Amino acid sequence: MAANEHPQAAKANQENSMDDEPSDRCPIEEVAMVVPETDDPSLPVMTFRVWVLGMVSCVLLVFLNTFFTFRTQPLTISAILMQIAVLPMGKFMARTLPTKQYQLLGRRFSLNPGPFNIKEHVIITIFSNCGVSIGGGDAYSIGAITVMKAYYKQNLSFICGLLIVLTMQILGYGWAGMLRKYLVDPVEMWWPANLAQVSLFRVLHEKEPNSKGFTRMRFFLLAMAASFAYYVLPGYLFPILTFFSWACWAWPHNITAQQVGSGHHGLGVGAFMLDWAGISAYHGSPLVSPWHSIANVGVGFIMFIYIIVPICYWKFNTFDARKFPIFSNQLFKSDGHVYDTTKILTADYDLNIPAYNSYGKLYLSPLFALSIGLGFARFTATLTHVALFHGRDIWRQSRAAMGNVKQDIHAKLMSSYKQVPQWWFLLLLVGSIAVSLMMSFIWKEEVQLPWWGMILAFGLAWLVTLPIGVIQATTNQQPGYKIIAQFVIGYVLPGKPNANLLFKIYGRISTIHALAFLSDLKLGHYMKIPPRCMYTAQLVGTLVSGVVNLGVAWWMLGSIENICDVEALNPDSPWTCPKYRVTFNASVIWGLIGPERLFGPGGLYRNLVWLFLIGAVLPVPIWALSKIFPDKKWIRLINIPVISEGFAGMPPATPTNVASWLVTGTIFNYFAYMYHRRWWQKYNYVLSAALDAGTAFMGVLLFFTLQNQNHNLKWWGTEIDHCPLASCPTEPGIAVDGCPVF
Repeated sequence: MAANEHPQAAKANQENSMDDEPSDRCPIEEVAMVVPETDDPSLPVMTFRVWVLGMVSCVLLVFLNTFFTFRTQPLTISAILMQIAVLPMGKFMARTLPTKQYQLLGRRFSLNPGPFNIKEHVIITIFSNCGVSIGGGDAYSIGAITVMKAYYKQNLSFICGLLIVLTMQILGYGWAGMLRKYLVDPVEMWWPANLAQVSLFRVLHEKEPNSKGFTRMRFFLLAMAASFAYYVLPGYLFPILTFFSWACWAWPHNITAQQVGSGHHGLGVGAFMLDWAGISAYHGSPLVSPWHSIANVGVGFIMFIYIIVPICYWKFNTFDARKFPIFSNQLFKSDGHVYDTTKILTADYDLNIPAYNSYGKLYLSPLFALSIGLGFARFTATLTHVALFHGRDIWRQSRAAMGNVKQDIHAKLMSSYKQVPQWWFLLLLVGSIAVSLMMSFIWKEEVQLPWWGMILAFGLAWLVTLPIGVIQATTNQQPGYKIIAQFVIGYVLPGKPNANLLFKIYGRISTIHALAFLSDLKLGHYMKIPPRCMYTAQLVGTLVSGVVNLGVAWWMLGSIENICDVEALNPDSPWTCPKYRVTFNASVIWGLIGPERLFGPGGLYRNLVWLFLIGAVLPVPIWALSKIFPDKKWIRLINIPVISEGFAGMPPATPTNVASWLVTGTIFNYFAYMYHRRWWQKYNYVLSAALDAGTAFMGVLLFFTLQNQNHNLKWWGTEIDHCPLASCPTEPGIAVDGCPVF
């Protein structure tokens, strides 16, 4: 089970490293400063230790993350915990396992081929990443199955559920394999988030020469310990640090001041957070996003939160905005009260049209409605931007099959290994598509999505995975389009909530997983992992994670009485499934009521559809200016899809989350990078990993020891946001509990 597939690779790599010209270095400065430019092909990779620790970490993370997604206080356990925990385990196995040689199927191997090495550690982390992404990071396939069984009370078979989970995962893996030559091999596709992982691996495995100041290992341990100790404040003792809204204390009886200053329910002007979990919750670590990406997000944030929303709310009362809270993800009636979706459902969870006409139309909060509309613009802007700025490169790569593309030192080192044939990925892709189409015939009533709907979902995923991947690989921002997927199928198949759920799985969530796989492939590229070893780890991890994911969910759905049914559960029950309630609401709004009633002719939000066209046009003048003034390099850094990320995810993301992310990113990736370059090169990505690790460890500890046992504090500092009036309407005559009537 040795990893080196070419015995002559070591000599070839030595020659490469001796003969490399300076031009062979990666032109991306951040990569050149962080990623090692050497390789040792003799290191074993797919060892017995890797299989044991990789499978254990994968299964454990899937089990825990799936289990906790059903709880009132959901918890996602990060792969970084396993990344650190398996290091002493691997070293212990290297000291204790026998070194005797065995023979199996004509090949000799050893349970203990030598010291636990960095490539083994990387592969184990790849297994762990499968456990997080499938179990908790974006467990939408389980969310769809939970909605079918727990909310719609359908008699879904286990085989059908398993095929839904596995086909979606393997579909994403197939997309990733087909797009490797566009999103992994090119030097320009550098996937910034991976640099924190590379830095952490180097800290844990490389010995630094004695020098003045802290070594990276000592700095990592101290920063992780500080992060671990500090998180007890925002995580348990003093949660108000998550949303520090001082304006509400200054004006405790002023609705407008609280709408503007509330960090949790308002625009968050002046509010801030001192909580790393909140800062990195929606846009990832600000320490790993390049400065031009941070600047683009900042422009969009300022335009949306400080200009567009206030004008629409206070100046024009757009969409009857003042009848509702300025910021909320709730659904409302015209009188400002929360919309009760159970009033418009039949016993079979179809839309009761007479009841809907009687109960009234559905309304959204102004910021939520505008966020959806700007999501329309983000979708078309992404397609236009990538076509204009990267279309020529993509076409050239397609024609040349990467044959004439310049290779940097990392690509040259990786060329020594056997590559994965394209047909391996193509087989997985075709197989998952075939099985998915088969499901639309065998389980027609449960799935609701006909074969042509499946094909439409596959086409949408294929259309958007490449352009979104280009944006993420260069800016560390992933423009979302889940609203588009729901919008499209909601128009085509109204009144079919299950079809809406599954279309989103195959048309959107498969893209999320494809991008996760591509990111891991780039990590393997940086760490010089043999491609066939990566293929094996990702495929096995995906299959195991999918089976365990569904198995745990199926067991819980069948053994916990009234799970997810808030009305039928005991008030103290922890099984209220808040994550999946959101999924259910989305299926009702987009699948049951349908977008035509909201955005079609006569719909209150019909004018938002024009943002599809506006988004498609906006990148054109930027591209034209970059051609007119080719010497102005900064023009090419203006990125309309990334600018739109300044208001992406709101709600549930809040303006305070984004504003704090922007400030933190500016401090480290502008000021520290510009004026303390040596410190930034040595410590920046190490600090990012340490903050993630310390926060995650304390978060898990608090959950198991205190929060899971309902040992919660109740005092002034545990109230996240002291802004009770921020959620009040301001339209005269609208009466809502707890709010004054104008």
